[in-house]
Amino acid sequence: MDGVNISTMRWFLIALIIPVFASQAQQLPFSTVFKGETRFNKLTAMAAPKARELKALPIGERVVWFGQALVGTPYKGFTLEIDDSIEAPSVNLDGLDCWTFFEVSLAFARMMDLEPSQWSPQVLLRFIEVDRYWNGKCTGSYLSRLHYLEDWARDNERRGYVKDLTRRLGAMNVSNAATEMTNNASSYRYMKSSAENRAGIAKLETGLRGRPLPMIPLRNIASIESQLRNGDIISIVSRDGSAFGTSHVGLILIQNGVPHFMHASAPRNYGKVVIDSRLSEYVARYKTNAGIMVARPLK
Repeated sequence: MDGVNISTMRWFLIALIIPVFASQAQQLPFSTVFKGETRFNKLTAMAAPKARELKALPIGERVVWFGQALVGTPYKGFTLEIDDSIEAPSVNLDGLDCWTFFEVSLAFARMMDLEPSQWSPQVLLRFIEVDRYWNGKCTGSYLSRLHYLEDWARDNERRGYVKDLTRRLGAMNVSNAATEMTNNASSYRYMKSSAENRAGIAKLETGLRGRPLPMIPLRNIASIESQLRNGDIISIVSRDGSAFGTSHVGLILIQNGVPHFMHASAPRNYGKVVIDSRLSEYVARYKTNAGIMVARPLK
């Protein structure tokens, strides 16, 4: 395979199976699983003249390129709650929350391995599926989705897509609260309509509470900022009573040597995707924030 970019070949093969990648997605109208086609066309039109340049960049640099292109997008929560029973990969480019912001930026970055003629909403959905679901596969079940950031980091690292740097950067272990979804089941469409989903999430949360949660404590963040890179995925860990839990997520964008926190900020703050302050300053801004986890995209 001399002269063939292995990463490109891998994603090209993924693109080839788009028509059959997720039968469950075909059970829902395309207008349900994909919103913001005008925005998609605008983003790809911006990227097309730079396709060769973007393809040559490290994955983290591509991630922040698209992250910056998404700055100003309104915050919108619960965009993944698209049906009462059928789970399917979905995208809403008209409104992003903190998780969908980073995963959409990552999906666009990965799509740059393909030729512009192959870019499409369907291909973007495939990259979302690879990132969002256990083992990269949506089975049509709500429980096939990665619902907690610590599980997302663990599963994506196991499959070679990211490197969890948290322990390497000096983490401490704290107890994991992991009760948010069960406590707020009525806010989640799939849980509200299904006792099976409620039981499955309760079991998942019990498992998380049985494992320590690694966290770089607030007091140490400034000292490790020099080791962060563009596109690093930062999960915020907050205090929840006597325990802790992941509560927010965003991307590192380095400007003038300073790592800034780029994220979809909730309506009570900015209400849109923003480039915020220095990471250590952002985390210290809120009294409940206790530390961070760091995952670096590899491909």
